[in-house]
Amino acid sequence: MREYNGKVYEEKKKHDINELLEIVAILRSPNGCAWDREQTHESMKKCLIDETGEVIAAIDNKDDNNLCEELGDVLLQVLLHSEIADERDAFDFSDVVQMLSEKLIRRHPHVFGDVKRPETPEESLALWKSIKEIEKKMKNS
Repeated sequence: MREYNGKVYEEKKKHDINELLEIVAILRSPNGCAWDREQTHESMKKCLIDETGEVIAAIDNKDDNNLCEELGDVLLQVLLHSEIADERDAFDFSDVVQMLSEKLIRRHPHVFGDVKRPETPEESLALWKSIKEIEKKMKNS
């Protein structure tokens, strides 16, 4: 077992998101994995498409065990893209979490604000789409 920053990473112990972020950073480090180090946003596009397809297949097969594994592979894609961006000071995983949290709160004013709660899933989706359209117009102006 190798030690990184005074810590040994073991397969069969409990891990959390912070440790996962450390593992991804180690993989991209000079002492990490040559394949992981050479990846770019562009080189990983096919991986993201493939992993997404595997998630869909697991859902179609109603295979929860495989779904769990494949969702992990999609999460790895997100973490690697975040790490690559962090290396060039563009953004990091905490920025992704922040942006997603803000979007979910903003697009659910019926849950987190004082907008009347839609009565059906279709009304909820329509509200989401209308907020998204407003955001798009604000971005373009």
